[in-house]
Amino acid sequence: METSAFHCATRHTSVLAPSGLSSLLETEVKAEINTSEGVGRNHCLWGAERIRGELLKLDIRVCKRTIQKYMRGVRTPRQTGQNWRTFLRNHGGEIWACDFLQVTDVFFRSLFAFFVIELRSRKVIHVGVTRSPTDVWTAQQLREATPYGQTPRYLIRDHESKFGPHFARVAATSGMKILKTPYHAPRANAICERFLRSVRQECLDHLLILHERQLQRVLKAYVVYFNQARPHQGIQQQIPASSGSSAYTPLEGSRVVAVPILAGLHHDYQKVA
Repeated sequence: METSAFHCATRHTSVLAPSGLSSLLETEVKAEINTSEGVGRNHCLWGAERIRGELLKLDIRVCKRTIQKYMRGVRTPRQTGQNWRTFLRNHGGEIWACDFLQVTDVFFRSLFAFFVIELRSRKVIHVGVTRSPTDVWTAQQLREATPYGQTPRYLIRDHESKFGPHFARVAATSGMKILKTPYHAPRANAICERFLRSVRQECLDHLLILHERQLQRVLKAYVVYFNQARPHQGIQQQIPASSGSSAYTPLEGSRVVAVPILAGLHHDYQKVA
């Protein structure tokens, strides 16, 4: 009974702000936080309570929670450091990546293909094939991939035992810094992993491999096609071995010819006079 009487009394004595005044106040607060000259956008280090103090100076009285509501649309998460994607984009021309691809021949024997690829241009630098991918063999492949001192600044690899002390010694003497990807993190070497997927889908899934020399010959032919004729979405439909421009000069009376690759598995379309 007393509770009902209290509600009835406060219903008539309480003074409520008009809805128009409330919406006008919210609009003013939002403008002060969101505009290019507002306190929320200009001062990324200020918190909601600090902004509330500045608004009080402007005779705008609003609670802390309202300020926090409008700050969410203005503030972007501050970067604590350079992430992996930014690092690859900034230093792609100085980074190579290497990895192994296991292939099974028609006699169910394992073969291993070793690839080295440049990240910025997507160009395949080297390919080698063996049945026994030892540390010594892998180190020799790295030597062959870096003739005449043509070495990158960084080399990405995983934690496989094939990359042993001999491989590390060759990389160190060539001036390369090894970047090991985290365990169970294929995205850290995503460009190389995507290339290995292309090798399977566009080449090996359509052929029967008999022996090591055949696999070496097939992969070398595919790498030539990959580097010199195949456009890539990741580099704006450019070709890795090109100069970075897909422009061409039209030839009068020219016609398009299809050059077969890998016995017609792929074709390189060219214009001839």
